[in-house]
Amino acid sequence: MTSILKADTIQDTDGNNIINESGNTITIGASGDTTNVIGTLNKDGVAVENTPAFEAYLGSDQTLSDATETKLQINTESFDTNSAYDNSTNYRFTVPSGEGGKYHVYATARADADSQKFNSMYIAVKKNGSTYYPGSTVPRLAMGSNQADVLSLSISQTFTLSASDYIELYLWCDVVGGTSDPIVQADATWFGAYKLIGV
Repeated sequence: MTSILKADTIQDTDGNNIINESGNTITIGASGDTTNVIGTLNKDGVAVENTPAFEAYLGSDQTLSDATETKLQINTESFDTNSAYDNSTNYRFTVPSGEGGKYHVYATARADADSQKFNSMYIAVKKNGSTYYPGSTVPRLAMGSNQADVLSLSISQTFTLSASDYIELYLWCDVVGGTSDPIVQADATWFGAYKLIGV
């Protein structure tokens, strides 16, 4: 025997609406409530999750050639939900089959001029080998005391990616006089992304 319970509103013992349907909108919970979802939340039968997702960081310092755009060898994973980040050969995230969409991509890199000063520096994410988002740039600074020996740059941007697209992180640094090679610092350099839901 099948039972059907019909109601537009269900209230708690204090008279607060905990489930309410008005038109085509269903509201769960009352103001101030904490709503816990046990199991997997689904939309149209598909699990709602911010995945694929990864985050990785530079496991040891990386030396760059002065004034040369270089891929950062982000080689230590914090997490990688779909095993889509290559942390040993290409240092890239590749969108898995069926997972195209909009992704939030973020990265930070900090470089040391190795006892010298920086003229300028930029960080960029490349999509399929071409610059997709140039990220932050520190322009050529005034000569003298205003020049820094350590610089840190970040990216936080939404990317539209299709299945098999890949993204990589690059850094370019220019040291005054080109007398030393900049060092990317392991304790403050990372790269990550996750798929956005509902956009």
